[in-house]
Amino acid sequence: MKNQIDLSEKVCIIGGGAAGLMCACIAAEAGAKVVLFEKNLSEKNIASENFFDNAYLGRKLLITGKGRCNITNCCGRETFMKNIPRNGKFLFAAFSAFPPAEVMKYFESHGLKLKVERGDRVFPQTDKSLDVLKTLKNILKSHGCTVINKKIEKIKAENGKVTACCDSDGNEYITERVIVCTGGLSYPITGSDGDGYRFARELGHTVTELRPSLVPIVSDDPVCRRLQGLSLKNVTLTVKKNTNGKMIFKEMGEMLFTHFGVSGPLVLSASAHIEENPSDYSLHIDLKPALDEKTLDERLISDFSKNQNRDFKNSLSALLPSKLIPAVVSLSGIDPECKVNSVTKQQRKKLAGILKDFSISISGFRPIDEAVITRGGIKVSEINPSTMESKLVRGLYFAGEIIDTDGYTGGFNLQIAFSTAYLAAKDALK
Repeated sequence: MKNQIDLSEKVCIIGGGAAGLMCACIAAEAGAKVVLFEKNLSEKNIASENFFDNAYLGRKLLITGKGRCNITNCCGRETFMKNIPRNGKFLFAAFSAFPPAEVMKYFESHGLKLKVERGDRVFPQTDKSLDVLKTLKNILKSHGCTVINKKIEKIKAENGKVTACCDSDGNEYITERVIVCTGGLSYPITGSDGDGYRFARELGHTVTELRPSLVPIVSDDPVCRRLQGLSLKNVTLTVKKNTNGKMIFKEMGEMLFTHFGVSGPLVLSASAHIEENPSDYSLHIDLKPALDEKTLDERLISDFSKNQNRDFKNSLSALLPSKLIPAVVSLSGIDPECKVNSVTKQQRKKLAGILKDFSISISGFRPIDEAVITRGGIKVSEINPSTMESKLVRGLYFAGEIIDTDGYTGGFNLQIAFSTAYLAAKDALK
């Protein structure tokens, strides 16, 4: 052991992501002396003496919402809970203590102007996630928070109580309160490498199965590779279970075909609803959701009448993106070279069916390091939902993605991070 450093009068937070930063801000503003451990280094400022420059704080926060940072969702508890597929009840106390309205008020009271967009998604008016991070960092600076740019390797406990944490250089920090905000396994480039799960296991906690969520979907269907690079907008994506045809997801939006399958906002949202083996499900794309089958048939009749002397393969340009036409023609079973005026009513009906239900098989998910969030984590029955303190080790708290609860896209996961961080910080102050 190199050094033993006394931090017993301070709140120690491991991880400078969304949950860790909010934890530190809430504790510091309430008058606590806060030490934030962040292992990521900013190469640009590696020679700087300023720990706020050295530590690459909020790295994942910067890339959320495509760099715009969807801070929260401006909704009530009922809507919030509908968007938490796992262990939503565990979050009742956290949501009540620090709901979306209070999160918005908090940021705005510190000078960050916000706006509400489609689906009640909340963003900074500047559309820059960097401004969200700057707001949190400014709060910490103004309240004298200490940032230590070290990787914590172990949390020590004796007689069921936290006693210290140790870094990779052999330093031991004496402390009675540690809040673990280390994130999950998704986006490891941001520093989420599973450290927190290891800490929890070593201290007797159960970590449930870790799987990707909000992740691109893999398909062996050859049509995906043929359509690679094609982006679809204003389509409806439905996920059905193959055994009984039960619909588990349906939403309109954008998606993208890739070399491995499909991605994009719709697909990421859909992935969070697939609970079991992905190959037990299939994707169904309504390419023309604004048209019912009768109206679509009338549209086909109209388009065909304008192109009656053309080959079938050249008659769909007004209806579909050019890259999609060969795939639809192939699936229709209609001779590509036949004249449109010879297409039968039955053939036209089958074509309309394909346009309303362009089906794709699912073979799996992309790796967890490509997921937006991690599904699974520390078992919620081992955490006090009113304080986020461990039921097994006094002085040990958890906040954010490390807990076995997650949400769909739309600001719900950051709301989970902020709400759980709020409760952990408030209780650690005691």
